[in-house]
Amino acid sequence: MSLPKRDGVHDRYYLIHKPDTSPEVLAEADLCIQDVLNGTARENHSAYPTVVRNHNGTPFLPSQLLDRYLSKLPLKGFPYEEAVIFCDALRRLVGWQEIRYTLEKYIEKQVQERFFLVGERDDGFTVFPPCTVLPELRPEDVDEGLLRFACYVAICHTVYGLSFESLTTEHILSLVSQIRPDIVKELKTSGSGKLPPPIQKRKTKHLTASANDAFATIRITARDSTEECYVEILDYLCAVLEQEEFPRSYSIEFRGPEKIYLPIPGLPKKGVNQLFACAVQHPNLHPAIERYARLAMREYEWYQNLADEACAMPGSFAVFALGLEGEQWAPLVAEYLDLCDDEHSSLQEKFLHALIRKFGFQAWTLGVLVRGALSMQWLKPAKEFCSLIANAESLDALLTVKRRFSAYLLPEEDKDPKFRAIAWQSLLWAIWGTASENGGSKVIKTAPKELKEKYQQVFA
Repeated sequence: MSLPKRDGVHDRYYLIHKPDTSPEVLAEADLCIQDVLNGTARENHSAYPTVVRNHNGTPFLPSQLLDRYLSKLPLKGFPYEEAVIFCDALRRLVGWQEIRYTLEKYIEKQVQERFFLVGERDDGFTVFPPCTVLPELRPEDVDEGLLRFACYVAICHTVYGLSFESLTTEHILSLVSQIRPDIVKELKTSGSGKLPPPIQKRKTKHLTASANDAFATIRITARDSTEECYVEILDYLCAVLEQEEFPRSYSIEFRGPEKIYLPIPGLPKKGVNQLFACAVQHPNLHPAIERYARLAMREYEWYQNLADEACAMPGSFAVFALGLEGEQWAPLVAEYLDLCDDEHSSLQEKFLHALIRKFGFQAWTLGVLVRGALSMQWLKPAKEFCSLIANAESLDALLTVKRRFSAYLLPEEDKDPKFRAIAWQSLLWAIWGTASENGGSKVIKTAPKELKEKYQQVFA
């Protein structure tokens, strides 16, 4: 079979959405769809744009393959399970972001526009327009399989998408709940059903716990404060996060009898704070806390139940708890700080202040402070920092860091002289704030006579 010649910018794949697409190309596209289901289709990994090839090597855009597949499905007697199987197979092959928009538009067209009166957004802040069910719509006119597929798409936005995609989840589920509230209620109770029963719900003499992938929540109630109880809690958290189907941004709702929190002023007094403040009291559990932290830490992901000003990457409270235990956890803290979103995350500032207050300015705490200063836009110093560093030992530690500054930077950072200069200035700012400007003249001027030379070396 001879396929039509490709031309121009599309010479790396075939377009199949045009009315005049040749039957030969469409046949190859359908073959590619079948190969996706069979597991024999291939994608081009790092090349752009992403394409999917059938076993003949014919390339197509994944979004167009998905669009063609969905366009052939009946809206009455919608084959929900078959559609989920195909979408999951395509997602595993090319990644969620390649198919997200197509699925969102399909639900918009086949559910929102067919069954709802779509209003106008009243302001520039709401993402989705108000939608009310058409007055003449009868429940029997709406296919249950299609609604369940809409819920599947909604859950995928939370499970595989970026944190803000949970807004799409909420919108789609609100549509479904207006027609079939029982379907959404079932999701709230049991999630998607993909999590194994021991993960979905767990009850022992020490705890009651549940995980819901549809709403990205983990709920834990501790019955006691024993080490055995927190062993089970940490084991459960890790087991949940090891599930591929569980979202990477989620909320932890924890209740326990011991009402203590991490000794970090300004940290939100939420259950997740209480959980790790309790668990870290047991030294035997520190490796398990680290295991959870490493499973949880993901750039651009968030604990969903923390307010904007207290937003934090999953794993934050576990890292803070261990970090305040001492130097052995400095590498984990540095790894965490390197993953923090420097535009939106600022909770680490409160932790770094507490760390320095507890351990003072040593080479290892300064090393952590270097990474912390680079983790956000201008880390502010605590008011005690000026006095905490005003001694020979602390200033000598800072001068040691200055001499070996390359060791505290990532290799790609160290290659850029401008970046090195900015990183050093950021560290000085994190200690002295505005007084570090103009070569630290204000700091040097007010320094004790016996320390003045060390201050001059710091700012030289």
